[in-house]
Amino acid sequence: MSNAIFAELAQLEALIAQLGDRAQTNVVSRVHYKHHSFPIYSVMLGSMREDVPVLAFIGGVHGLEKIGSEVILSYLQTIIQLLDWDEEFTRRLERSRLVFFPIVNPVGVYRGTRSNGNGVDLMRNAPIEGMGNTKLYSGHRVSPKLPWYRGDTTQMETEAQALCQVIQKYVCNAPLSIALDLHSGFGIQDRLWFPYASCKKPFPGIAEAHALKQSFDNCHPHHIYKIEPMSQEYVINGDLWDYLYDGFMRTNPEHKQFLPLTLEMGSWLWLRKSPLHLFQRHGLFHPLLPHRQQRILRRHITLFDFLYRSLLYPKKWAQLTEAQLNRHKQQAMALWYE
Repeated sequence: MSNAIFAELAQLEALIAQLGDRAQTNVVSRVHYKHHSFPIYSVMLGSMREDVPVLAFIGGVHGLEKIGSEVILSYLQTIIQLLDWDEEFTRRLERSRLVFFPIVNPVGVYRGTRSNGNGVDLMRNAPIEGMGNTKLYSGHRVSPKLPWYRGDTTQMETEAQALCQVIQKYVCNAPLSIALDLHSGFGIQDRLWFPYASCKKPFPGIAEAHALKQSFDNCHPHHIYKIEPMSQEYVINGDLWDYLYDGFMRTNPEHKQFLPLTLEMGSWLWLRKSPLHLFQRHGLFHPLLPHRQQRILRRHITLFDFLYRSLLYPKKWAQLTEAQLNRHKQQAMALWYE
């Protein structure tokens, strides 16, 4: 069985080589497709202590949406350069941890498909049922030949298990953590989503999510994101982040906080400018023109830096008084749920 290489995997392995012993790199699992074997890598930078905040970047859950992997790899390349001279960034890493999981679904990226090699949509594969939506795109068990196929949720796919393993071991064990999962393909505006995806009820961290949004709005009043619960757009079955968040809430003490976010890059805007790209395999989910791709690769650096700083200095959003919690919850309910 041979090791298959595609552009994003080759770039990731080159970055891993550049990092050397400055990072902890693991092959979390391997997936096999036909005569090929694909590694699933995690890369960690910074302190491995359990008492430091953690920021995780995840990409390539849907193989067709490979721009998410490319944005993460571009950011990792920037960090490698910063490590050579930026002493302030190095000090950040001494009291925090960055976790990168750039290519969750290597077979999907290799084939240019949304699903993995078994035809399973990994973001519909968790054992959690959506409430109030039975549409096909919500996740189904009809056939792996159709998109959004859930597969066997009692035995999650290798890729989904690998992601859960890393998040549970290296992210959720922190006192404060944020996971940012990068996707593309929905709407003409970039969206920043938080739980829940499986139901329309507010999730327990709604006050903190609103406080973080307010802080971002104040710091960057001209930012490009629509920040909202994912369920405002649609409800799905088997969402991995709902599954991980609910598991975190069941098993962790109250003094820990975990906020999973999804960055949904609005690729319909790319199509509006180049509608003929719709007839190409990656056209709906990937910026095909070089200048547009370069724009996307640099577009989200401000968000990444804000999230990192917010973890290091969490008083404004994650260490709220009772009165602040109540106020932000009321404002969140009025903004998103009424």
